[in-house]
Amino acid sequence: MTTNYLNPVSWDNIPSSKFASLIRSNPADCQIALIGLPDDTGVQLNNGRPGAKEGPAAFRQALAKYGVAQPSGWDWPTVFDAGDVDVVPGDLHETHRRVTAAVKSILDLGLFPIGIGGGHDLTFPFVRGVADHFGPLEGMYFDAHLDVRETDGSGMPFRRLLETGAASSMRLHGFDPNANTAEHVQWFTSHGGRIADDAVWPIDQTFVSLDLDVIDQAFAPGVSAHNACGWTSTQTESWILEAGRNPLVRCFDIMELSPPYDRDDRTSRLAARMFLTFLRGYSERPS
Repeated sequence: MTTNYLNPVSWDNIPSSKFASLIRSNPADCQIALIGLPDDTGVQLNNGRPGAKEGPAAFRQALAKYGVAQPSGWDWPTVFDAGDVDVVPGDLHETHRRVTAAVKSILDLGLFPIGIGGGHDLTFPFVRGVADHFGPLEGMYFDAHLDVRETDGSGMPFRRLLETGAASSMRLHGFDPNANTAEHVQWFTSHGGRIADDAVWPIDQTFVSLDLDVIDQAFAPGVSAHNACGWTSTQTESWILEAGRNPLVRCFDIMELSPPYDRDDRTSRLAARMFLTFLRGYSERPS
């Protein structure tokens, strides 16, 4: 398949017993499209730890070794790897434009997009492409940070989504009060945002974004901004399973995987686990 701004990725020599052996290089008859977002310009603009541009490659390496092809109790949805967006390092706005164009091309094929990043700013153009297709979305994201900075960078995606009308409302789970200013909390709560601690899901079409730094650094050290007191892997997985099951969820991303800070591929393996957990939930959606 030839798609604007997408570079194909090969899945060669995967044992037939592994999930990754099922990933297809052609979108025909597929349900899911995997899109790599290999850029951390936004992280660097916010003076964060660079390295998230390597996230998609590390994720695929972990996924190649994790997950069985024939699980007991469900069948995997069919997955097309659309490749990595051809980003422009250092040019945040051009990269964002390309991400949106790539997502639109996937949606035109009738596929459900899952993004792997990359700086969290990439959620903005990723969701923008989905909103251009479906209309404004409610947002649910899992993150230690509000990410509503006014300036460009990885800390601004949810402000931009609300300001542009791509998102109609927002719910944040995993909020760290030690990592967010009073100014950002005030802006968020006065512009349709809610810091949530319940299990209530939006009642309209929704996007879901998982920033791996919502997870405690003991489980996820390989992120742009590690979390000294975050969620457990099990706690996070329960939410991601429900996100996969929810037919109102229109897209999903896993962001801020930063391999240079990982230990024993711990975080990339966890990202692969969350991807498979979402797919398991998706397999339970009504036809």
